Amino acid sequence: MRTAARWLLAAAMVFAGVSHLFWAREEFRAQVPALATKVMDEDAVVVASGVVEVMLGAALVALPESRGRVGAILAAFFVAVFPGNIEQYVKRRDGFGLDSDRKRLVRLFFQPVLVAWALWSTRGAR
Repeated sequence: MRTAARWLLAAAMVFAGVSHLFWAREEFRAQVPALATKVMDEDAVVVASGVVEVMLGAALVALPESRGRVGAILAAFFVAVFPGNIEQYVKRRDGFGLDSDRKRLVRLFFQPVLVAWALWSTRGAR
């Protein structure tokens, strides 16, 4: 079960990362918090996070000896991008069909699920 969950998470991360780089760049820009734009522009943040997502997704399946560490890093990544989700809610930015306060609020509750998924699916691995 953990292996299937890890592979599904890996596929989702690679898909999300590639979408950052190509067809969903504009949608992801809605989630970039203002604080991040003090360091680099929105598009650079989207591209960088997309590259990181592809790398983490690939690492989940390509580095069996490091899965536990990769899972912890992925969980930390999910925590690190959470402020963007909060800002999308607070500033009422539409993106990915999140076009109402209720939808944006409900989405916030899925971030802890992603953190738990990353940790659970890699638990017991080195």
